[in-house]
Amino acid sequence: MLDETLTYALIMVMKTHRNRMAAALAPLGLHTGQELLLNQLWRQDGLTQGELIARLGVEPPTVTKTLQRLERAGFVHRSPDPDRPRVARVHLTEAGKALRGPVEEIWARTDEELQHGLDDAERALLSRLFRTAPR
Repeated sequence: MLDETLTYALIMVMKTHRNRMAAALAPLGLHTGQELLLNQLWRQDGLTQGELIARLGVEPPTVTKTLQRLERAGFVHRSPDPDRPRVARVHLTEAGKALRGPVEEIWARTDEELQHGLDDAERALLSRLFRTAPR
């Protein structure tokens, strides 16, 4: 039966995890996944949409839609690249920059919840297994 497979168990963990993340991010005005795009800008502000697509490994329409929502919320803005006017650069607003601490706190808390009840060796093993799993 499918519900006895590791794949099923992983999907159920991911669904629960995603729902928890959604509930925690909502008060900040974010939807699940938007924080991943913001994280790239926290690392390097002023990326192009193409650079965001490559870094996130998603389809162009996904980034376009996410950017539109983040712009409407006032977390990012786009401006033309001074050297390539046909290319837009995405920049964080002050409100977008201010989200970094709260989002990192949510992720740390969610990580802790995910690993609750595991000892250090089990946590290390879980981390290694997820980081080396095929993508």
